[in-house]
Amino acid sequence: MITRLLFLAIDQRLRQFPAVALLGPRQVGKTTLARATLDERQGVYLDLENPADLEKLADARGYLGAQAGRLTVIDEVQRAPGIFQVLRGLIDERVRAGEPVGHFLLLGSASIELLRQSSESLAGRIAYMELGPFDVREGADARRPASLNRLWCRGGFPLSFLAGSERDSVTWRESFIRTYLERDIPQLGPRIPAETLRRFWTMLAHNQGALLNAADLARSLAVDGKTVARYLDLLVDLLLVRRLPPYAANLGKRLVKSPKVYVRDSGLVHTLLRLDDLEAVLGHPVAGASWEGFVIETLLRAAPDRTQASFYRTATGVELDLLLELPGNRRWGIEIKRGLAPKVEPGLRTALADLRPERAFVVYGGEERYPKGEGIEAISGVELAAELAALAA
Repeated sequence: MITRLLFLAIDQRLRQFPAVALLGPRQVGKTTLARATLDERQGVYLDLENPADLEKLADARGYLGAQAGRLTVIDEVQRAPGIFQVLRGLIDERVRAGEPVGHFLLLGSASIELLRQSSESLAGRIAYMELGPFDVREGADARRPASLNRLWCRGGFPLSFLAGSERDSVTWRESFIRTYLERDIPQLGPRIPAETLRRFWTMLAHNQGALLNAADLARSLAVDGKTVARYLDLLVDLLLVRRLPPYAANLGKRLVKSPKVYVRDSGLVHTLLRLDDLEAVLGHPVAGASWEGFVIETLLRAAPDRTQASFYRTATGVELDLLLELPGNRRWGIEIKRGLAPKVEPGLRTALADLRPERAFVVYGGEERYPKGEGIEAISGVELAAELAALAA
């Protein structure tokens, strides 16, 4: 059993807020984590995909009101869109009664809908947290390259990473993709043919880490640009795709304005592209971009709250893979290389001269940390993630 790093943080937020929303894609471990939290507290668990539990909320005020003094976990809460007004009333009553914190843990796999509903009703009463797949601090032994490669190849969804064989892992990921397309997304409302959305998702995997070119995607799918934007918004809202914005400050240079797009879990990238093992991944042109996305997800999960992430690219091609604007007006510039002997390219030096970050790193596939000159350090993704996590502690 792998202990999730978010476990203690959830308990801490429940000691600070009346409600906590835990967001994450399906099968990422939200329910397991919530049940572990319940093991530490008296409480009740409701799964709104279970008709019997959903029926209990026919009189939501009556049922939830009877749970006063206990933590109530509501799983797939977006399935009860009217519940947030009820929660607001109950929270306000309990606050007035001298019980200000630790009442509700809400689990959701559709971030935009949950955020929209809860922000309208629970402003100031709720904390938001995101649970992603396993990252290198949870699912890999940094001292063993094989362990890190396994996490990169299989991705971090628990049942994929922990599968007994590569074939079992691939089978799980294929089933996950099919279930999302054929069942989960239609249940959320959008009527998009499953095959069309799979083609779109696969195109994003082929173009992992590339600038968004909506016109090319629209042409390939025989749809218009607005439809492509709707498909992309959906996958971003489901926490399956990341849209990394370009750095937008005025530096007197022409900057790229399109975002870069990443399928967030590397294992899903590989399955969408039919790359079933490490050898197949390493032999495919997507390997470098897949590794880049894997490192970006690792670092952003470790970074402190309120960190702003972007990339930097000028019209002339000067580029930096990741710029982190950390709390306290600190900026870290990060370039990502898969190889074991990373070079500092002239374009990287130019980007760093433009941006003037406080610290600069080249994240590479090795383990040793060493200076590259001009204030740039070569470092492993594992070590840099640990350094970011220490800032958040």
